[in-house]
Amino acid sequence: MARCRFCAIDFESAGAARGHTDAPVQIGLATWSRVEGDGATFVSHLKTDQPVQWTARRVHGISTTDLADAPPLATLWPVIRNHMRGAAVVAHGKGTEKRFLRAFPGHGFGPWLDTLLLARAAWPSLPDHSLGPLCDALGLTPEVRGLVPEKSWHDALFDAAASLILLRHLIDALGLDEHPVAALTNPDTSAWHRMRDTR
Repeated sequence: MARCRFCAIDFESAGAARGHTDAPVQIGLATWSRVEGDGATFVSHLKTDQPVQWTARRVHGISTTDLADAPPLATLWPVIRNHMRGAAVVAHGKGTEKRFLRAFPGHGFGPWLDTLLLARAAWPSLPDHSLGPLCDALGLTPEVRGLVPEKSWHDALFDAAASLILLRHLIDALGLDEHPVAALTNPDTSAWHRMRDTR
């Protein structure tokens, strides 16, 4: 891991209206490596042909009006490829990010590291493993705010940076620098499941 480059990705979405699938409305990318430190970042709103649902807008604050001049996701392929190529991909709850990246079939990005599952494996007794409360509990939020000032939770770049800082904290806390990245691709969350079942 000490020689690996990591790229975190986060999408904010429009929310799924009845009879429609969800669509991304913002993408954030942040990179980090032990050798080079914090690297390139990227954030952009995304054009969509469906309105932003009020339930989604209440979470991230992005309105349909905000997307009027935004590029479609497909046109950002060169930027996304340049950030993610050759990197281990990091996301907090990777399902949404993997689903939206299906817009680029056969992209080949990976391996994927899910900081939600990693946090449940590393700190199963914490009461909340969603990204904001988790970073608060571990004292990481000030570092995220320093890296992405004037933004907050549910901004795609803020959340991507938070995932990277959380991953770095986990690597440091568990002394994993000399372990292979593959050691983090399938974390054992059985202790978290046992604790959840007894609550």
